[in-house]
Amino acid sequence: MGLPPHLPSVWRSMRIAFMGTPDFAVPTLDALVAVGHDIAAVYTQPPRPAGRGKALMPSAVHKRAEALGLPVRYPVSLRDTDEQAAFAALDLDVAVVAAYGLILPMPILEAPRLGCLNVHGSLLPRWRGAAPVQRAILAGDTETGVTIMQMERGLDTGPMRLEGRVRVDHKTAGALTAELAQLGARLMVAVLAEPSAYPPVTQPEDGVTYAAKLDKAEARLDFTRSAAQVELQVRAFNPAPGAFFEQAGERIQILAAAMEEAHGTAGEVIDDQLGIACGTGAIRPLIVKRAGRGAMPTPELLRGFAIPAGTRLA
Repeated sequence: MGLPPHLPSVWRSMRIAFMGTPDFAVPTLDALVAVGHDIAAVYTQPPRPAGRGKALMPSAVHKRAEALGLPVRYPVSLRDTDEQAAFAALDLDVAVVAAYGLILPMPILEAPRLGCLNVHGSLLPRWRGAAPVQRAILAGDTETGVTIMQMERGLDTGPMRLEGRVRVDHKTAGALTAELAQLGARLMVAVLAEPSAYPPVTQPEDGVTYAAKLDKAEARLDFTRSAAQVELQVRAFNPAPGAFFEQAGERIQILAAAMEEAHGTAGEVIDDQLGIACGTGAIRPLIVKRAGRGAMPTPELLRGFAIPAGTRLA
């Protein structure tokens, strides 16, 4: 990846606003603090209702920033001129953005001296947009990665500064996201350590794809597809929203599954161990989850929720 083994002698601490929300962003925040950058403010999404009680829950970045003793701001929008003035008043060298979730207007993009750098979870220009990790898995990509991008007005269209690659293999979206988060942190530290070593490179015009935001309806398993495609669904929607089928009025999530060379009518349970026929081949759920319960091995599910051979799943 061309990363320096240590910080160069010309390295200097930068004054940074960090902008991120989910777990994916936390390793980058930690890395910036660890190498000694001055975090002037942390921006994140406002607390959201969560859990059965719908209590307001701060984001993963919000909680981590408070633990680090960093000032946290969570505006609903950055289009307000007062918010933009407050951001400009931070007198920043750069803003570092990782899955923040709010559009950055031009006054925000232009306020820091070095602009805004984004940690994006794909190899741009492939999978611009909101769900690059899940879309890469669903498409059967064998490789993905992280791109450090200089932000501009367009959706993930800015020049690239540095990228790193990883194999997708048989990872779930959760596992792949965690790996990319660590990689993104290392790449961002490298770019900030020696910006001139990683000049902006315009994205190629060929190979552009868009990673549309996930729709929960996509997580319903379609057993008319091949077993390979169904297994991709299972991995792409683990941990959330969870690939599922419905049986006896209950939603059953499949968190892990194996593929088998078996035959039957698509959606039919072909044995008493919950083998399920697909358009071609079959899948065998390994880890499942009932509504309101924890994950469990399939045999444990079947002891209390029989799904006999011949059942047609919806």
